[in-house]
Amino acid sequence: MTTPVWDFLQGYEREGLCRLHMPGHKGIRGPLGCEAWDVTEIAGADSLYEASGIIAKSEANAAALFGSGATFYSTEGSSQCLKAMLFLALQSRPAGTPPVILAARNVHKSFVYAAALLDFEPRWLWPEGETPSLCACPVTAAGLERALAALDAPPAAVYVTSPDYLGNMADISALAEVCHAHGTLLLTDNAHGAYLRFLEPSLHPLDQGADMCCDSAHKTLPVLTGGAYLHVRKGARAGLGINAKAALALFGSTSPSYLTLASLDLCNAYLAGEGRSRIRAAAGRLSALKQDLTRRGWTLAGDEPLKLTLDAAAWGWDGRELAEHLRVGGVEPEYADRDFCVLMASPKTTAEDLQWTADSLDCALRKAALPRPALPIARGERALSARQALFAPRETVPAGKSLGRICGAPTVSCPPAVPAAMSGERIGPEAVKLFQYYGVEAVDVLKD
Repeated sequence: MTTPVWDFLQGYEREGLCRLHMPGHKGIRGPLGCEAWDVTEIAGADSLYEASGIIAKSEANAAALFGSGATFYSTEGSSQCLKAMLFLALQSRPAGTPPVILAARNVHKSFVYAAALLDFEPRWLWPEGETPSLCACPVTAAGLERALAALDAPPAAVYVTSPDYLGNMADISALAEVCHAHGTLLLTDNAHGAYLRFLEPSLHPLDQGADMCCDSAHKTLPVLTGGAYLHVRKGARAGLGINAKAALALFGSTSPSYLTLASLDLCNAYLAGEGRSRIRAAAGRLSALKQDLTRRGWTLAGDEPLKLTLDAAAWGWDGRELAEHLRVGGVEPEYADRDFCVLMASPKTTAEDLQWTADSLDCALRKAALPRPALPIARGERALSARQALFAPRETVPAGKSLGRICGAPTVSCPPAVPAAMSGERIGPEAVKLFQYYGVEAVDVLKD
């Protein structure tokens, strides 16, 4: 597969021109060693949000690989892409329908920022029954059917996160069927699942009926941090693909990283070549490790093929202590909280890496399982819109003193960036309990 962006950058370096343009390092190799390929919108380099040359060709290559109707690059992660696809869904909704997005509650905080910027109303899909984590919000087709039937009009879209931070994957096919029967779009935050397209069979949301999704290429593919895709399904509602570039431009810098674009471009060649087999081999190796750990008595969570989520509490460990144990053994996890420790693999993860991990876990002696209280569901009262709350004067208070206050910005770390209380909601006792459980010490609230 061709690599038009990378080919241009290499050719430009060889020409040795006098660079009287941005950026300021002028392509002279510095401490990073990659400055020669870090360019801006010079002649021939194309422009990301008005792409008609080498970037457009590279995006077309990506669309062919992902089987999409159209694929667009982002150099600012899935955060940029999810804002753009929410904008597109709202823009394309039928005339006279309210700006409502029906979303599973375990959204990334970028979704909350999008609600403020686009001024739409989130309606929440809550977990059915108990959930073991703030990161998880399982949504069934039957639950979605009931939620849609309860609305006065179809929402602009239904929005789910799959896979979530613990590796739980939704039944996208079933959810898409319900959405389409109700005349609405299904949007998927697939930030952790770009590689799913290249398994056999494909588990990618587009192949299961999602209308649009965002993938963080940098999370699981060999792409520089910030590289991401916005995908539009073949046959999706008219206008989504046509207006996608303009939507991305609303939320993106006019100075996108050409190093990140080059890595997305080179990843196309990787996926068209050895990448597919390496992804499948990595998933097979991790599956074998999961089976081995299960035989040894470990309890695992999630079913994502390249994510290993250890139920640390069931093994008698606080997840954060288990993460520190792994660090001492030379393994750096992705995320840990009281209950779980999450490790992410990729096609670049070797058999030696997984053996190293297994050896470190062998040294974590099993103890009596830790008590796991049922987590409360924080159905906060909506006092203001997200836009009103995020644009209002705010202050930071100790989490224990936030009861009854209106949540301002979602004060959560990334990872996992899933808010316990949403902007504009009045903080109730359930949210305060979640703050305490997850170690949130300070909360952003509106000034009285």
